[in-house]
Amino acid sequence: MTDPIVRVEPIVLRIPFDDGGKGQGITPTKWTNLDIVLVRVETRDGVVGWGEGFGYMCQHATAMAVRDLVAPAVVGLDSKDPASVTLAAQKALALFGRYGVTMFAISGLDIALWDVAGKREGLSLARLIGGRKRDSIRAYASLVRYGDVERVQHFAAEAAALGYDEVKLHEVEPDTIGAGRRGAGAHARVTIDVNCQWDIAKIRAMLPVLRDNRIDWLEEPTFPPEDPAPWRMIAAEGIAVAAGENACTAVEFERLVPALDVVQPSVTKVGGVTEFLKVAEIARTAGKRMAPHSPYFGPGYWASLQLAAALPSFEVFEYLYVKPDAWCAAGAPLPVDGRLSIPDAPGLGFEPDPAVVRRYQVS
Repeated sequence: MTDPIVRVEPIVLRIPFDDGGKGQGITPTKWTNLDIVLVRVETRDGVVGWGEGFGYMCQHATAMAVRDLVAPAVVGLDSKDPASVTLAAQKALALFGRYGVTMFAISGLDIALWDVAGKREGLSLARLIGGRKRDSIRAYASLVRYGDVERVQHFAAEAAALGYDEVKLHEVEPDTIGAGRRGAGAHARVTIDVNCQWDIAKIRAMLPVLRDNRIDWLEEPTFPPEDPAPWRMIAAEGIAVAAGENACTAVEFERLVPALDVVQPSVTKVGGVTEFLKVAEIARTAGKRMAPHSPYFGPGYWASLQLAAALPSFEVFEYLYVKPDAWCAAGAPLPVDGRLSIPDAPGLGFEPDPAVVRRYQVS
């Protein structure tokens, strides 16, 4: 028996957060809100699943794509085969490309369909896709960009005191990178994400700084190059090259993975659980590390935890080190001594808190 999709709708939340910084340096405008695009999928049998399409600063575009592109393409299709529905959506929307907002919206659909599948079977997503391999995972504190020596050192030290043994900086200058290392401590693993803001000359100039501060990986040092020589130059210095959060579908990762040491798919961007699992297999086959991108506070967070439970190759969980006004679901698992417990409820284990949705929903 089939169970057709009868409704797909976006719900946009805007939840303020505090990070102790100025909210500047990474995004085009000041970043002080978590823009969460929930994707609600309902089937004929009344099963409701929840997903999330990437929405930070593009929430209205992602929501419009869910409502005006994805929903018309998939309503009536059988929800019991998430991978087939996701592929059908990609084919139906080929005119709009398999990148960016289109794939953010499809990602939200796919996550919701896998949530439906788990609920229907009474199994967590991890158990549904191959088995629960662990009950918790190590997390790292992903700091925002502060651009200020005192703040960087303070928040890196604060994270270390809370039990994190790994800290990611979004700093781009020697003084703030050094402050992050001092704050995190001599024994912590420190990584850096520069969000594609460096060029080859900057990389050459910064290599001694990275070596001196024992940086484990350098994330998105440049735009993914046609010629990966700049990335090989980094790896030759014993510093891993990480990227992937902005790549969509396994097709793009087939091209990207050979140039990487650390593969970083993002479940709310790559095409949901379906494409994420393909990328994980590409990384495993290539013998590469996998440390996914997961700075989320909606279903993307819960989906990433389920994937961590199912995939031994999921090295560490990225926890965005900010304080949101609220979580959009009750009982969110939070890091304790640098580890996250993984829910084992049916589906993702995510159910939105109606009071939070009412308070923070925006049109």
